[in-house]
Amino acid sequence: MDFIFIPAMLAVVFFFFLRPQAKKQKAQEKFVKEMKKGDQVVTTSGIIGKISKIDTHTVSLQLDQKTFINVVPNAISMEMSEDYVKRISGSSD
Repeated sequence: MDFIFIPAMLAVVFFFFLRPQAKKQKAQEKFVKEMKKGDQVVTTSGIIGKISKIDTHTVSLQLDQKTFINVVPNAISMEMSEDYVKRISGSSD
């Protein structure tokens, strides 16, 4: 009976924990590759800005008219950015 239990537990761990995390990571990587100048984004620390410049290793965000910061591309959250864009587009109706 033990020889069935251990593979079953490994399958559960794979399908409920590892596989969804890998899917989420692929979606984040795709989001980072598809970012473009002018996109409204949110960083993982909650900073909201508009992309003003994209380099190989940094993304420049415009926070205000003359305020810019540089962040690494992976610091921009796909989930938080999509949620923010939905909220601001829904509130302007």
